Amino acid sequence: MTVTVRDAEAKGRFEAWVGGTLAGFAEYMRSDHLVVYPHTVVEPAFEGQGVGGTLARAALDDARTRGLAVLATCPFIKGWMLRHPEYTDLAYENRSRVAD
Repeated sequence: MTVTVRDAEAKGRFEAWVGGTLAGFAEYMRSDHLVVYPHTVVEPAFEGQGVGGTLARAALDDARTRGLAVLATCPFIKGWMLRHPEYTDLAYENRSRVAD
């Protein structure tokens, strides 16, 4: 299964597509220095197939490219970051400590 992630900027979310079907999305709110990920949805037919992880990776890679700190209020994104320590440097909590 190939998952394609697109930034649907007008909707404020990353969308995961499998073929022509929307498999899930991760909502975001961006400012100049911060991105908040409040909610992630994976459609039931695509659960357990890596769609959520693909969304999380794309969203966090985008934040890194833009130089944004990440505030993950979505339990899925937050948990995914904790399981992938290569992304914990993006966490707002970690960046704010460095700035102090």
